[in-house]
Amino acid sequence: MIVKKDGRRETFDRRKVIEGMKKACQKRPVSIDEIEKAAEFLEEEIISKGEKEITSSYIGEWVMNYLKKIDDVAYVRFASVYRSFRDINEFMQELTNIIESKRGFHKT
Repeated sequence: MIVKKDGRRETFDRRKVIEGMKKACQKRPVSIDEIEKAAEFLEEEIISKGEKEITSSYIGEWVMNYLKKIDDVAYVRFASVYRSFRDINEFMQELTNIIESKRGFHKT
């Protein structure tokens, strides 16, 4: 079961993960096969944990981390919805973090 932020519980649905990733990857060089494999890998990871419940935030963070590895634009698209940036400054900070990580710089 997936525990939502508001406390509701629902069955894990791989299709929801795929649809969210497809939206983030729209018009990006990411194949549907790669998205489906990612969703399958996530589902296997959840099952291997052996826990009866997992939080939706775990799934969201997993998807963001996966997208960050394969396509920066898809990552930013997903993160902007998932993290609900309050303003342009938060959004710009995330973009700055991506640029700095690509250049090998890390804020301390």
